Amino acid sequence: MRSPVAGISGTAPACHYLTYVAVAGVPPHGLQLSGRELGRYNAKEVYVESGTISKMAVVETEEVGPNVTIAEFAVVRKGAKLGKDVVIHPFVVIESGVTIGDGVEIFPGAYIGKEPKGAGALARKLVFDRHVAIGANCCIGPNAVIYCDVEIGESTLIGDGALIREQTRVGSRSVIGVYAGVGYACRIGSQTKIMGYTGVAGKSTVGDNVFISGGVLMTNDNQLGRKGWREDENFGATIEDGAMIGAGAILLPGVVIGKGAIVGSGAMINTNVKPDALMLAMPARAVPREWHKE
Repeated sequence: MRSPVAGISGTAPACHYLTYVAVAGVPPHGLQLSGRELGRYNAKEVYVESGTISKMAVVETEEVGPNVTIAEFAVVRKGAKLGKDVVIHPFVVIESGVTIGDGVEIFPGAYIGKEPKGAGALARKLVFDRHVAIGANCCIGPNAVIYCDVEIGESTLIGDGALIREQTRVGSRSVIGVYAGVGYACRIGSQTKIMGYTGVAGKSTVGDNVFISGGVLMTNDNQLGRKGWREDENFGATIEDGAMIGAGAILLPGVVIGKGAIVGSGAMINTNVKPDALMLAMPARAVPREWHKE
């Protein structure tokens, strides 16, 4: 069984076995075409085995794996690649150059592959490649925004409303919590959890097995923008493997949180923290590790 075009308003319902997808030369709104008539608009046909593509979706790409579900009002641009068993919910936008791995689910309103724009207000030059790679079995929450030039490892959760800027890499089995923001050129390790409403400043590095609680704030410019953006001077924090950062902590530019260290809730860190240290207060001060009991 074959359905007429999916992706053109006014065509036949989505097919649950084998679906045609119009990817070029979309005809006028509401015009219903047969397979033969599609040739007049230079449309290409893509076969989606055992999948469901809403007739109200716009699917321009030819590279759609088997058993893919694309809901109404989703937009998948030409040049995007969807693996098998992918689920795209309504109002998702996936730009050209995005590769979605097998088993990924993207919830309503997410935008994948957004081009950075400075609008003349940014001091730094925007540098990025037009690609995004989302690893297998990831979950992208509603209204999340993932910019160009981002790579995310397999089985990672991107929370509702989270934002990941260009040139950032996120490892596998990690969590970027609800409304967390990850700035540009960051490195986030594997099995790391960054909880909701945390702000990871651009050019920060977070290792493996790190836990960052909610509302943590990282900064990357000691001059507060007065000298413009200097790539060789402005850096975010470095948080080494196994460290834990309590809720509401503030990490000033360039500080290093050593491996296995603990920063207490509400602490302000303005100097490097030794491995396995326990830091409390504002500004934080070193205290005997015996204060912390398992």
